[in-house]
Order: sequence, then C-alpha cells, then structure tokens
Amino acid sequence: MKKKCFQIAIDSPAASGAGTQAKLLSKHFNFLYLDTGKLYRILGRIYLKRDNKINYKLFKKKIEKTKLKDLRSKKLLDSKIGVIAAKLAKNYKIRKFVSDYQIKLVNNPPKKYKGVCFDGRDITYKIMPKADIKFFLTASTKIRAKRRFMELKKLKHRITYFEVLKDVKERDKSDFSRRISPLKIVDDAIYIDNSNMTIKKCFKLMIKEINKKIIQ
Repeated sequence: MKKKCFQIAIDSPAASGAGTQAKLLSKHFNFLYLDTGKLYRILGRIYLKRDNKINYKLFKKKIEKTKLKDLRSKKLLDSKIGVIAAKLAKNYKIRKFVSDYQIKLVNNPPKKYKGVCFDGRDITYKIMPKADIKFFLTASTKIRAKRRFMELKKLKHRITYFEVLKDVKERDKSDFSRRISPLKIVDDAIYIDNSNMTIKKCFKLMIKEINKKIIQ
C-alpha cells in the first residue's frame, strides 16, 4: 500500500523513554501516536483475568475494537501484566493480528494527523520498514529500572526497585531472544543512548534529526 504520510518508527528495550518521546514528537508534529506494547498489555490483562488462558477469538476481537483511549489506562503499567505481555508477544497467531492492526493504522491514519509515530519492539523493520526516519532508543539497565520504579511508585504500586530491575532484565532477555519479531537494531536506525540525557535534551536531538528528513 502506498505510504500517505510522514512516518517515525521507534524501537527500544523496556523503560527507555521511547513512549515519552513518541508522545512529545507526535504532539509537536501533529502525528498519530501509538504505543504498540500497550496492545499486548491489554491482552495480558485479559489473560490474567481469565485464569491464565489464551482465547484467540476473544483476543483478536479485543484488538480489532481497541481505541486509542483504551491504551491510556495506567493499570496497564503493572509489572505482572508486562511480563505476560512479553510472553504473549512471542505467540505467532497473536503477533499476526496485533501487527495487522498496527499496519492498518500506519497506512490509514485519521485525516486530522499529518503523520504517524509508533514505538515498540519491531516497528523499524516489520510495521514501518519504509519509515521516513527510524530511531533505536536505549539506556543502561539500572537507569531504565530506576525510571520504571519511579513511574510505578507515583502510581502507588507496591514493588521494590530490585523487583523492577529483575523484571527489566527478564524483559530484555525475552525481547532480544524471541524467535518471532525480536528486538534488534536495524542498520538505518539512529541509535540514541539517553542514559545521561534529560527528556528535553533527548527530544531536541530527535527533533533535529527529524527536521533534516523533512527539509530533504
């Protein structure tokens, strides 16, 4: 399908700040934003509620009817849901209909948006292989764990930093080693380690790189 608008693709390991940057970029450029990982978290929440059982028909129906506002629920940030989401993302059938949903949005975003900006694990090579610009955002494991811990603490989750650190390490191992759509750094992605960057500094750096593409 012919690309209709400017595309920003961002891949990153857990808690790298990709979601925060994607939201800021989308607001700045008036682009459609999608945190693709939240789609798997929605299914992870259903999985836990249904006695740890996979129901493909129910899962597919839920994804097809998902609205952007559904992805804003703070309940989806629960660490247990995150672990299950990573597990479900390895399932070929689930990955297929979730990817189809994402690609459909990429190719047919609402007319009010000038472009699309997605972040996830396989955006740069599977969902938006022909994106106008690609980023790979990361940070050290300990810093990412600290960021996630502070985020959960603000939401009053009862969890320790070491539990979050363990979760981040497990997520990394799962994301990079899974057979289906693993997290990887593509050759044409701009690599950014924001371990020692403020949100504002990282944002300005990404804006600078995007503007180069827009000017071209």
